Amino acid sequence: MISDDDLRAAVGSGLLSEAQAASLAAMADSRRGAREDLSPGDEPFELFRGFNEIFIVVGLLILASGWAAVTGISLTGQIVNIQTEVSGAAVIAAVVIWVLSEYFIRRRRMVAPAIALSVLFAANAGAGLTAWFSQPFMVAQKDLSSLPLPLALTTIAITLYWLRFRVPFAMALIALGIFALALMLGANQAGTPADLSDFFLLSNSGPFAWITLLVGLVVFTVAMVFDMSDPHRVTRRSAQGFWLHVVAAPALVNTLALSLLKNGSSGAYISLLAVLVLFALVAIVIDRRSFLIAAIGYIVTLAGTVFDGGGAAITILILGLFLVLLGAFWARIRATLLSPLSGLLPLHRLPPSH
Repeated sequence: MISDDDLRAAVGSGLLSEAQAASLAAMADSRRGAREDLSPGDEPFELFRGFNEIFIVVGLLILASGWAAVTGISLTGQIVNIQTEVSGAAVIAAVVIWVLSEYFIRRRRMVAPAIALSVLFAANAGAGLTAWFSQPFMVAQKDLSSLPLPLALTTIAITLYWLRFRVPFAMALIALGIFALALMLGANQAGTPADLSDFFLLSNSGPFAWITLLVGLVVFTVAMVFDMSDPHRVTRRSAQGFWLHVVAAPALVNTLALSLLKNGSSGAYISLLAVLVLFALVAIVIDRRSFLIAAIGYIVTLAGTVFDGGGAAITILILGLFLVLLGAFWARIRATLLSPLSGLLPLHRLPPSH
């Protein structure tokens, strides 16, 4: 442990500059905050640091609701005027959100307000850009060809926001924007399926299943780049990877889950469980519970809402038992699994086993 006295001595001797000492102290504080009270091998996760952050988030949501209500009341009845007024209101709101982000994120380093402001910025950008660039009459006639441009610009706007504030949750919003844009472009080319449950089936002739898999693989790859640059999970790079895994897992499992659950046979449910075992192995190796819980949570949602029957109920029961057992013996299973893989994987770029 390096104390404050050690840092002052290093600055006094010329070994470190004051800026380097401050950076080192900030990194140590961040590391303690990320790993404090965690058992060895646990995965850091933080949504808020105190009730004051929740207090501020509630205030932000009420402020945003009030602004939306005032904007809605002030709108006139003509389409052209509405587009201009919504876009103008979005510009004003974007400036306000940016200023609030400078204070709460860059200065105060708050977690929950950072997430809330990221969502508000994305929603505001989407509303303003859609109002300005889309064609309302075409959208009303189910012609969505004017929507990819505002969706792409919204994703770019969120990317600029992330580049400035480095909010990990904003990275998930970027991934979702890319995912939605890819699906929108596919829908404009191939047409939207008549049945929503057939939207991502491998048996369907449309491109949506392959778009889902491709985007999921790309997001997973980017998440692993962040993870492998911070194997000890002590910086915000790890948090970026966390949220990307939350997006990547459902995207990867979506097509397989829908295709198998649509079949409805007992063999299909067994195949689905086998796929989830593969996902579990990947999650254990990379030490990302978020990757697995997002995949299983998505499947449970599908099984409980889109599909029903005894097979789905049994699948949910088995998945619950599976998660409980993994949670109880995760570290032990991971140590056993990594041992024979030491010569095949760059384990020095992955979290150490305990």
